[in-house]
Amino acid sequence: MFGLFKSSPEKQAQKLQQAYEKKLTEAMNAQRNGDIRGYSTLSEEADKLLKELQALNQ
Repeated sequence: MFGLFKSSPEKQAQKLQQAYEKKLTEAMNAQRNGDIRGYSTLSEEADKLLKELQALNQ
C-alpha cells in the first residue's frame, strides 16, 4: 500500500540523467563565458549526480 507513493527506480534514474545533462550544459555555458570557477563548481555537481546515477543502476 505504501509502495504506491514511491517512484520507480527507472523514473529516478531518468530524473537524475536529466539533472546531470542540465548541469553539464550549464557548466559548458559557464566555461564559454569565461567563468572558470562556476564551471568547476557545476562540473563537480555533475560528477556527484553521475555517481548517484551509477549507484542507482547497479
